[in-house]
Amino acid sequence: MAKDKTPATPAVRVLRQHQVDFIPRPYAYEDKGGTEVAARELGLDEHQVIKTLVMEDEAGQPLVVLMHGDRQVSTKALARELGVKQVTPCDPAVVARLTGYQVGGVSPFGTKRQMPVYVQRGILDLDTIHINGGKRGFLVQITPADLIRVLSPIPVDVEQ
Repeated sequence: MAKDKTPATPAVRVLRQHQVDFIPRPYAYEDKGGTEVAARELGLDEHQVIKTLVMEDEAGQPLVVLMHGDRQVSTKALARELGVKQVTPCDPAVVARLTGYQVGGVSPFGTKRQMPVYVQRGILDLDTIHINGGKRGFLVQITPADLIRVLSPIPVDVEQ
């Protein structure tokens, strides 16, 4: 029997706990390469590679935003959707403290702290998505239905 090469990250444990049928997708990580490198290395459309962003409102309340890899988050639109004055990206040290993951390997699954998760509405229309599995250079392929089932994300329209 072949040994499973899937990393035992908190994200993978959550996916297994929820019986999510996922496909591990390791790739050669490049520092600051982002979803562009992941898409290139795995032969994917960057639109299907989902980035996990940790942000906070003006009161310091953290939140997770899931966005298409080839799109940016409009923090102004997000603030409007949330009914707050402003939303800003968290510092990498704060991201690590809140999630337990390094920037470049942040998964929305298995974070240290429970945070509300917002998802760009178009992501839910895709057949499959590739999202970080909790380690740099490691994505998991899942369906948006499983994303909804496990995270109960709030759909938003905040791409710019």
